[in-house]
Amino acid sequence: MTIYLPIAELPVAIFTIFAMGLAVGFISGMFGVGGGFLMTPLLIFTGVPPTVAVASVSPYMAASSFSGALSYLRKGMVDLTLSGVLLSGGLVGTAAGVALFAFLRRVGQVDLAIALSYTALLGAIGTLMLTESVRAIARSRRGGAPQVRRPGTHSWFMRLPLKMRFRRSRIYVSAIPVVTLGFVIGLLGAVLGVGGGFILVPALIYMLRVPTQTSVGTSLVLTLVTMTAATVLHAEANGTVDAVLALVLMIGGTVGAQFGARAGQTMRPEYLRLLLGLLVLSVAVRVAADLVRPPADAYIIAPVEGPP
Repeated sequence: MTIYLPIAELPVAIFTIFAMGLAVGFISGMFGVGGGFLMTPLLIFTGVPPTVAVASVSPYMAASSFSGALSYLRKGMVDLTLSGVLLSGGLVGTAAGVALFAFLRRVGQVDLAIALSYTALLGAIGTLMLTESVRAIARSRRGGAPQVRRPGTHSWFMRLPLKMRFRRSRIYVSAIPVVTLGFVIGLLGAVLGVGGGFILVPALIYMLRVPTQTSVGTSLVLTLVTMTAATVLHAEANGTVDAVLALVLMIGGTVGAQFGARAGQTMRPEYLRLLLGLLVLSVAVRVAADLVRPPADAYIIAPVEGPP
C-alpha cells in the first residue's frame, strides 16, 4: 500500500515507514535512547529529502518522550529547577538551530552539513560506546568489579560564577555550564533532528553528578519541550514538517517501544551498550559511504530557493 507524502513530495510504502518506526521504537525501548539519531538517517536512505527528514522526526521525538516525561514527573524524578535552566539555553539553541537550518537551506548546503554532522557525531559516539562496552565485558569475564567513574570535585566548571542549588539533584554548580549544555542540545535537535538524550544524560551524570533516574527524567522533559518548539519553528520558518510521515512514524514507534523495553530488561547492560555501539557505527559508516559514492546523475535541474 502506497501513500503520498505531501511535503516530501514522493510516494512511499506505508508499511515500510511503519516498520521503520516500529524498529526504531523497539531500539529506543531496548536501549533507553530517543532514536532520532537513527530515524533521520534511515529516512534519508529511503529517499526522503534530508530537510523533510530532520523536521518530521521532531514531532516523532516529542511524542515518544511525552509518556516517559509524564511518568517521571508523577514519580518526582524530574528536577524542575534544573529543567528550567536547561530549557533557558535549550530554547535559544533550538531557535538558533532552526535559523542555521534555514540559512544552510538557502545556500544549498543543508544536505552536506547534515551528512557530515551525522558522520562525525555517530562515529565518535559509536566508537566511545564500543570501546567502553568491550572493556566492561572483558572486566566481567575476568571477574573484576565494574568501574564507577565519578568526576573530580575540582573540575574547572565547578569554579565558575552564578552558582545555583538544585535541590532535587542535590548539586550546587554554576548555571553557565547548565545553560550551555541546554543550548548545545537544542541546537543539535533543530539541525539534526535528534533529541540529544544520548548526550545529555551522560553529561548530567558524569559532569554535574546528577542521580541517574533524575538525569533521565530531566532529559525527557528537555527533549519534549525542545522538539515541540523545533516542530513549530520548522513548520513556520521552513515548511518542512510532513504531518503524514510523522504520524505513521509515531504509531510505529509507540508500538515498538513497548516490546523493546521488555526485551532490554533481559540483557546485561554491557551487552546492550555493545550492540548499540555497533548499530550507531554502522549508521555512521553508511552515511559516510553515501558522501563519497558517485551520484547516479552528475547533473540535476532543481529550482533555486530564495530571492534571485
